[in-house]
Amino acid sequence: MRDVEEKNGDEKIPSPSSRESNGGHCPICLGSFIQESYLDTCFHKFCFKCILQWSKVVAGKHSGVQSSVKCPLCKTDNASVIHGFDGASFHRHYISPRNECSSFFTNAHKYRLKCYYIESGILNEKFNVSRFWKLKRYCQPNQWLQCWLTREIQALIQEEDVDIIVHHILGVIDSSLRRDDFLNQKKPPVVKQQEFRDLMSEAVRPFVAARAERFVDELELFLASGFNVKGYDEVYTEQLGWKVPGISRIVREEEQESDDEHPPTVLPLLYISDEDPDV
Repeated sequence: MRDVEEKNGDEKIPSPSSRESNGGHCPICLGSFIQESYLDTCFHKFCFKCILQWSKVVAGKHSGVQSSVKCPLCKTDNASVIHGFDGASFHRHYISPRNECSSFFTNAHKYRLKCYYIESGILNEKFNVSRFWKLKRYCQPNQWLQCWLTREIQALIQEEDVDIIVHHILGVIDSSLRRDDFLNQKKPPVVKQQEFRDLMSEAVRPFVAARAERFVDELELFLASGFNVKGYDEVYTEQLGWKVPGISRIVREEEQESDDEHPPTVLPLLYISDEDPDV
């Protein structure tokens, strides 16, 4: 199963009447509700752990992978469990482990998701993030940004269709970095960077929740690198010592011995001038 946070837009959320339809006790454990949750079709309410355990018990009685669970009360099929609803967003816990068998969730997606569990900032010097802001490299368009964003968001929320989210993020990036008004041009790099980080964090938080700040870290790394997606992946995984099928550069044994003595110089696949535009 997997857990995804979703924004409360057009999605149907339990109404007050349906929330109280079960009374004040969980139909499974008969105790007070702990971490209220709702099945996504019938909206019957249960403790989150209780309904998850129920779904596991039911799934254990079948030989195949279950894509839904029948409500213990009304026997309606439900594909997911909604929980953590705060009025603005909610978490959806899917019954089917689609992230393990979906064709779109590749090794590249898995590697990107893994990046969010390592220490932040360890590649800042490699990609020289501070220089990116000092030399105003953000004024130059990045033709690979949309491709990188699409895969990044897919990896984080484990959904294939993220076009609307990516379009929204690209709009925020463009409005923040491409502004050419006088006051914006005169802002110190540190101020410009912090404003961008704050704006981006707020823009992506409804979609990636607690990973918003870390997402902005990774976005800065990609923008500062000047690489296309393939080159960025190769350098990223090489720096961390990861071997990812289909991504990591294949090195022959004799090349490895040579590399140990003379580390290769990595050149960006996108040429960007190092001259300071203010000089």
